Amino acid sequence: MTEARSALIVDDEHDIRELLVLTLGRMGLRTDTAATLAAARQMLAGNRYDLCLTDMRLPDGSGLELVSDISTRFPDTPVAMITAYGNVEAAVEALKAGAFDFVSKPVDINVLRGLVRQALELHARRQAQPEEAGRLLGGSPAMVSLRETIAKVSRSQAPVHISGESGTGKELVARTIHAHGSRANGPFVPVNCGAIPTELMESEFFGHKKGSFTGAHADKPGLFQSADGGTLFLDEVAELPLPMQVKLLRAIQEKKVRPVGAQSEVDVDVRLLSATHKDLGALVNAGSFRHDLYYRINVIELNVPALRDRDGDLSILSEAILSRLAQAMHRTAPKLGPDALAALDAYGFPGNVRELENILERAMAMADGDTITATDLRLPNGGSIASPGRVAAVPGATPASPASLNPRETASSALPSYIEEIERAAIQQALQENKYNKTKAAAALGITFRALRYKLKKLGID
Repeated sequence: MTEARSALIVDDEHDIRELLVLTLGRMGLRTDTAATLAAARQMLAGNRYDLCLTDMRLPDGSGLELVSDISTRFPDTPVAMITAYGNVEAAVEALKAGAFDFVSKPVDINVLRGLVRQALELHARRQAQPEEAGRLLGGSPAMVSLRETIAKVSRSQAPVHISGESGTGKELVARTIHAHGSRANGPFVPVNCGAIPTELMESEFFGHKKGSFTGAHADKPGLFQSADGGTLFLDEVAELPLPMQVKLLRAIQEKKVRPVGAQSEVDVDVRLLSATHKDLGALVNAGSFRHDLYYRINVIELNVPALRDRDGDLSILSEAILSRLAQAMHRTAPKLGPDALAALDAYGFPGNVRELENILERAMAMADGDTITATDLRLPNGGSIASPGRVAAVPGATPASPASLNPRETASSALPSYIEEIERAAIQQALQENKYNKTKAAAALGITFRALRYKLKKLGID
């Protein structure tokens, strides 16, 4: 006979404890209760629980202390915080301390049941796979630290903002967080915020009703509804225009959306992950990104290291990429010659892992035998590109001119023509490195998809 799953309920209000015991009992859980922090610690000393629910304010301390204790001593046990209605600051503090999620008073029974189901699923998953902490390759200190952080944030429902340069693998990190969390069986819905036309954003995010505008021939669910029960990943979140930021903030706070043309709101249950290669803090200071939305999506910040900061990972990554590419081509994986590996080590990789993949795929096509040489890599400018920092958060800014352009050799007498030549060279290089995927090329250049489309038309690039 399977042993009943158990929960610890910590609250000094008798009525709240009775409500929680009744609700969890009907879900098949055995419950223990405690009215104080000391009593809760005593219960934890002699028992193991699948879940803990604790109030924020206790007679002899804060529930945050209990959250911290459980996160440290029993990392596989999800703990949820009960907070006063509207106390967003307390909820954020609980998530940062390691809480799985939070529920507000007065307790909504349906919300509570959903939280409990997700927490139990997460606990069971971690018991079955206690050592698995992600599939991001690399043994460098930076990657070891990243995987450890991913393992921690996967335990909670807290919004996570993933920062890092273009091509570092921010979406892979988001997918790993989703795969190791309680929502792994739910949908993972990625969206590139820079690729959605402004006039269609509200409809894309929240859905629309038939006839709500010209072309709305049928009801359509939005991205929030599509991600219900799972994870919504907002890539390049810095590209959201200010009016959409306001609507997104409300959807996150209320956990409800109103489809365009609808008379009522729809409940949605999503975990929000976001990413950008830009500096959101700088954008907030510049007034182009709302500070309230910034703090809401940036409860936990996770930085993905650049490839040049991952000492010793280059050969491991290269071997894995070549093996995967060879398998797709049904051929034997080639080896990197000593000169090729030395050339890669000396290269700055402004496009990070994505650029490494493109370089190796090209080298496989160019290599004559089973060994890739430095010549086969065809690194830009002989591999002397400088290592960039984070792309400046300046809308519509163009990248620095490629080192191969010499002003005295290529510039015409007119300054505008010279600038166009620089832009054309940079855009063509970005398109080549991203296999002519315009969305990815725009991200690599640090401009919006619409800005790239405009420049392609202006410069006559097919």
